[in-house]
Amino acid sequence: MARHSGGRGWYGKVVGAAVGVTLLAVGASVWTAQADSVGASSTPKATASATPGGAVEKVAVTIAHASDAGARGVNITIDDGPDPAWTPQVLDVLREYGVKATFCMTGTQAQAHPDLVKDVVAAGHRLCNHSVSHDTAMDKKSEAYQSQEILDAERMIVEASGGVRPMYYRAPGGAFTPYSRKLAASHGMRPLGWNVDTKDFERPGTDAIVATVERELPNGPTVLFHDAGGDRSQTVEALRRVLPRLEEQGYSFGFPVR
Repeated sequence: MARHSGGRGWYGKVVGAAVGVTLLAVGASVWTAQADSVGASSTPKATASATPGGAVEKVAVTIAHASDAGARGVNITIDDGPDPAWTPQVLDVLREYGVKATFCMTGTQAQAHPDLVKDVVAAGHRLCNHSVSHDTAMDKKSEAYQSQEILDAERMIVEASGGVRPMYYRAPGGAFTPYSRKLAASHGMRPLGWNVDTKDFERPGTDAIVATVERELPNGPTVLFHDAGGDRSQTVEALRRVLPRLEEQGYSFGFPVR
């Protein structure tokens, strides 16, 4: 989701629990606002691997925005879930129109709702690591803290999914750092940005969400929606309108490049 200051009381309840989860996990294992160039920070040393055995696919450290569906491709990305009220409804709309999406999940939500994570995977969608606690100030925190948030979330998502690795890492609010991008890429998670912020988390009305997509899509193909953090009925209805409309306009749906 985009960096902002209001309307996110849901996260205030989550963060406290997430800190406890993160500390326990550490005990058990030990469009960014910044430039795409990697700084002089040393290569991150992973303190815990959240992924099962096997080689990790090499991916770029730069932030992905393009679509693997080509010049007329659109990437639908869904953030902050899974949520038992809204994720099933989003999945139903995507299924109705034959669209695959990328679900950017927080570790706490994935751990709380593993059946929904498995439903997302079974439907052919991709997983993205969205940190443990959705701390939009991660880029102001230590490398050790960033590592905990990324690697613990990776482990939690893998466990919830039954062994499926997240293919991307989206920093909360775009709070990437050179270190966090290197670390995510070293675990096979391509840093993922967005081009179109629908601002659906503000609940501006379905018409406004649809209009934002139509106005901003020329900026690039990756569109940001949410399936958690509050009432997402406007998001569900907006997807129901946007997906067939884009198809009628000659767009196809794909995944972010890796």
